Amino acid sequence: MDTLLNFIVAAVLAATPLLFGALGEIITEKSGNLNLGVEGMMFMGGVAGLAGTYYYEKAVGEPNAVVSMIIGVVCAFLCAMFGAFIYSFLTITLRANQNVTGLALTTFGTGFGNFFGEIMGNAAGGYVSVGTVIKAAFDEGIPVLKDIPVIGKLLFDYNFMVYLALGLTIILAYFLSKTKTGLNLRAVGESPATADAAGINVTLYKYLATCIGGGISGLGGLYIVMNSANGTGGVWVHNSISGYGWLAVAIVIFATWSPVKALICSLVIGSLSVIPYYYQIPFIHSAIYEIFPYIATVAVLIIMIFRKKKSNLPPASLGLAYFREER
Repeated sequence: MDTLLNFIVAAVLAATPLLFGALGEIITEKSGNLNLGVEGMMFMGGVAGLAGTYYYEKAVGEPNAVVSMIIGVVCAFLCAMFGAFIYSFLTITLRANQNVTGLALTTFGTGFGNFFGEIMGNAAGGYVSVGTVIKAAFDEGIPVLKDIPVIGKLLFDYNFMVYLALGLTIILAYFLSKTKTGLNLRAVGESPATADAAGINVTLYKYLATCIGGGISGLGGLYIVMNSANGTGGVWVHNSISGYGWLAVAIVIFATWSPVKALICSLVIGSLSVIPYYYQIPFIHSAIYEIFPYIATVAVLIIMIFRKKKSNLPPASLGLAYFREER
């Protein structure tokens, strides 16, 4: 029972950064923008969130846990949002190719994160690391409730970012299906010309969705950098994001642009990534387990290709620039 509980907890923790990345890309793609720069924005969010908490701690000496969490989240969100804004300006205003721009953002964001991470590390005397108070703030579960036998570990022994990701999933699912603004956003993604004719500000919706989506993706990078379950724990590690952004993009596709399905898919991929630490088949080499998430991703994408249901299709204008003068 203990092994099973530990496995479930580890799977949830591993799924969280994927969920942040997928949710951010879902809201972006619902506007018709295909941003392949999720990996880069996660790098930007991770290094900015770490920098914010690290320099806050240096400034005050004795950091407040709640304040450090807020600073980390805000810095990560804004920095990743800035990366998404660059993408938005190039693809919406200048109408650059979305695929090329997204790939360029990934390259830029990866270099941005590693460059400033190394600068902070060198200035700190070798590597940059936050103190125990901030580490605990990004690792601790819900006090008292987490001590309840079985239920406590299963439901309440997670850090605040896990619950933030779950809350964003519920909010985004409601927003896209039940609110006028969400339906307008979906209309922009399906047919920007029709939405424009109906009086919807297509440019504004695309900018807001892409920038906010980028900020949410950046929170996945913050989680990877700050959470010790992912091997870093408030220490900058070179290339720490390690492909999570690309997995998040794949999750968006086989979750069929649904926030709730993205949650389920993230849990599946998270489970596959931690399974070798809890359940191993003797005749399978441990290195094989490391590629399980990627094998599952490719398999599901192939299935999606052959199941050409209308509900599985992306927004009709995804990846296409909108030329208002041609409406």
